[in-house]
Amino acid sequence: MFYRVFASAVIAGLLAGLVLTGLQLAVTSPLILAAETFETVTPPAAPAEHHHGAQAAAPADDEAVERPRRALFTGIATVSTGVGFALLLVAAMALRGREVDARRGLLWGAAGFAVFALAPGFGLPPELPGSVAAELDPRQAWWIATAAATAIGLWGIAFSRNWALIAGAIVLIVLPHLVGAPHPPEGVGRVPPELAAHFTAASLGLAAVFWLILGAAAGGLYNRFGSRS
Repeated sequence: MFYRVFASAVIAGLLAGLVLTGLQLAVTSPLILAAETFETVTPPAAPAEHHHGAQAAAPADDEAVERPRRALFTGIATVSTGVGFALLLVAAMALRGREVDARRGLLWGAAGFAVFALAPGFGLPPELPGSVAAELDPRQAWWIATAAATAIGLWGIAFSRNWALIAGAIVLIVLPHLVGAPHPPEGVGRVPPELAAHFTAASLGLAAVFWLILGAAAGGLYNRFGSRS
């Protein structure tokens, strides 16, 4: 059983993480780079003095080194996160105790998206650098509470036959949103609203793709390794 859970999670996490890394580099990384230009206000340019050679080429050289390094770190972090989420997902499948295939895995992936991206995103949408945000500790506490409440609530709705428990599960899912996420301090961020909205929509869309791939791959692999045992 341990081999079945671990192997399924690692392979599914690697696959979904690599796909998400490629999508991030193509879709959201350019938005992050654009937002970083608004973080610092540059003074007006001085009269141009034409310098050529090593000094003029330095910024381009720094950028040529920085972008591959950021892409590498993004890939490592994304794949590691994918394996971690896959372990949680496959452990939940094993805890449920029923056979899962790729089709049913899609449903598990959709639930993972709702728990870890969609529900927390209602109160704390993905943010670009330079956006105004509340303090970190209250945001983390609300995010964890919302994800936990959503996970427990969806489990109760999906697997309970008791209408009272189902009603309680619905209330549990809604409760964090009634309490509300921590509000940012007064002020206007430097990032244009259109860019922030684009980033939020793109991030949630990529999260949906990631979780559906993760669920389908985890379910299919979990079934495949189970048939071999």
